[in-house]
Amino acid sequence: MAIRTQTETYRGYAKTAELNSQTSAECRFGGEVETVLAAHASAALSGAEAGNGEVRYFGKVFFSIVYEDAEKRICRAEKGVEFTARAQDESCYPALTARASLTVENLAVRREGASVYVSALLGADLSLYGEVTCEYLAGGDLVCRRERMRTWCAHLCGGALETQDEFETELIGDILLHAETVNVTQITCSAGALIAEGEVNLNILALRGENTPASFERLIPFRAEIPCDAAAVGCYGEARVSVGRVALRAETDEERGKCRIFADLSLSAEGCVYEEVAPDAVTDAFSPTHELALSFGTLRTETAGEPLCLTERIAGKAALSAPVDFSDTFRAVTLQRAEANLVQTESGRRAEGVATATLLVLGADGAHRGVEISLPFSVPVQISGECSLSVMACGMSARQKQEGEIDAEATLRIAVQERKKSESRFVSGAEEGAELPASDSAVSVYVPCAGDGLWELSKRLRKAPEEVEANNPDLQFPVREGQRIVIYRKKTVRG
Repeated sequence: MAIRTQTETYRGYAKTAELNSQTSAECRFGGEVETVLAAHASAALSGAEAGNGEVRYFGKVFFSIVYEDAEKRICRAEKGVEFTARAQDESCYPALTARASLTVENLAVRREGASVYVSALLGADLSLYGEVTCEYLAGGDLVCRRERMRTWCAHLCGGALETQDEFETELIGDILLHAETVNVTQITCSAGALIAEGEVNLNILALRGENTPASFERLIPFRAEIPCDAAAVGCYGEARVSVGRVALRAETDEERGKCRIFADLSLSAEGCVYEEVAPDAVTDAFSPTHELALSFGTLRTETAGEPLCLTERIAGKAALSAPVDFSDTFRAVTLQRAEANLVQTESGRRAEGVATATLLVLGADGAHRGVEISLPFSVPVQISGECSLSVMACGMSARQKQEGEIDAEATLRIAVQERKKSESRFVSGAEEGAELPASDSAVSVYVPCAGDGLWELSKRLRKAPEEVEANNPDLQFPVREGQRIVIYRKKTVRG
């Protein structure tokens, strides 16, 4: 007679894959550009779609340059270029949901003839989400060890918000370009909402007077409440916030020599709330009467941990893309940014990377030029496991104490979030084998190995744990050396 087994099916929603991809975009500016002083690119994602064996993502790259023309006047120009890219992965199929986060990893400027070309290398971090299923043994005519499979179900959410700020600066004539960097500092869950808090570092390069560049920045706080029915106090979550539309307006007060800047920012947020689910599954089983061949399965999911936020002030000698000397006058430090990786060292984990910015310099010949400055850093980070890392540079300054050398300082805002992975092993099936010989004795005494637990003994004796405990009420687990286990068997007397 075949052993009867009972199975159940788990269905959940989880991150199924992570991909990384790169693509490039380029635009051309006309012959009126004599010298490019500063260049900036920002990428706006329009969408991402999973297909058969690939993820297609598309959007637009906005290029901004500040340049000097032939008459040494500082001017600006902006252009947008659409792009489409693909990331190949055999596990992709159309039912998956794809999410993408774009970064500008490199920006290059070159001149060909009368034209100037600005190219950007775009990095894409892609996440795929979909249904995960598994069939697991839940019971039947077997002695089973049941445990809860700790797994995490992902609930995607998203939303948009508007934030405003106003601040006063010295009198300016025109805004040349602006750049924004987002730093998410805190992620919490409340009943029905994922809450992401952080700040936007707004960098503005402007003209002061007729032809003098000046830069300033502003940290603008935000709080995004993203609706999510699965969110509850105590849930883990993660969120990405990006800047969409930016509207800047300036009101001047010439009598006071001041200018008031009004900034309106449109932000979009994509979040994920992780709900812990613990289905009751069989992790081991045996039959008292037959050999049993078990098959096993594994359910792998992940969740996010608590975010860790650090603020560090760094300083040192900066590397330069072009030489400077005491005949140069420093005008502005703009387009500050940072990138870093987590590195394991003998003294612990560290965030190692570089903070960069564009230094606008007025030379002795009356012409402006842009010099890229780079300040390396290494900052200790007290966190373990697999993590996501983001770094924002702000308050960057540069001065020339010794001719040809730049002393730079910057403040780093570092956000680290641990990624926790869960792996549950379960019995997915059982196949009956040969019948086991029955013992004729009414009483058996066994000498267990020291350290054995109740389940290990029960499986070896092929008796239910309840029966082993009932026959040996004084036995404590794990067993100690020298203990004995008694098994009683009912005997049928035939007349």
